[in-house]
Amino acid sequence: MTENPIPALPARLRLDRPLVVFDLEATGLNKRTDRIVAIALVRYEPIGTVEQATYLLNPGMPIPEEATKIHGISDADVAGAPTFAEMAETLADHFAGADLAGYNVLGYDIQMLTEEFARANRPFSLEGRRVIDAQRIFFRNEPRDLSAALRYYCGDSHDNSHDALGDVLATIRVLDGQFRKYAELPADVEALSDYCDPRDPSWVDRAGRLKWAKGEIVFNFGKFQGQSLRETVVRDPNFITWLLRSDFPDDTKQIVRDAVAGKFPEPPAAPSV
Repeated sequence: MTENPIPALPARLRLDRPLVVFDLEATGLNKRTDRIVAIALVRYEPIGTVEQATYLLNPGMPIPEEATKIHGISDADVAGAPTFAEMAETLADHFAGADLAGYNVLGYDIQMLTEEFARANRPFSLEGRRVIDAQRIFFRNEPRDLSAALRYYCGDSHDNSHDALGDVLATIRVLDGQFRKYAELPADVEALSDYCDPRDPSWVDRAGRLKWAKGEIVFNFGKFQGQSLRETVVRDPNFITWLLRSDFPDDTKQIVRDAVAGKFPEPPAAPSV
């Protein structure tokens, strides 16, 4: 297996200290409760040398199936891998004295990395570090607003921007332009709704607070993540009461109310092979 060549940084980008471009994969998107399972980085030095490193990490918790479907890393892959805590010193050395770069690192990767270092009792300071986020550059230079959509799909300017009726009419034109450009768009409204807001098939409720796991409804958030709803109703009624009194979606609450009453939905049928 040949290694991917390391690309050079943009010629106009001048470094006055090391720059670490990195990305990580995790058990999920929750910066507090999820754990890193892989990290890759390339460290560029101002003198022109480059270092590349990739690590698999044992998260100390099961990797959800939906996460494995995204990044391809399973429990078996990390069974013999070190934990983040065991690699914290090595990883800290990679990042030592360096600025940071990546795609959506400001919104996700840096926060996740900081949490992991904190759990390992090895604080990761951002003091003095500068951050380059390619996603922010992308979004600033390629706006994702209605005016940009009208220009892209219809070749027209949005002269009535932020006028309610003008925005409605522009949106209709954009939809028409999208249907002309993308032949694969479903013509059925329900299918198009799913296309716009795809729902994980393992989710029980619309927001994914509850999900199916081995035929049981389990919580998909917080300290009870992975614990079955059936078990929690019996063992932790205070948590159930808190959930029903808190600001959760109505469909989530109704499923929990039904569970309290002893009513549980049938699990989805296994996909046919």
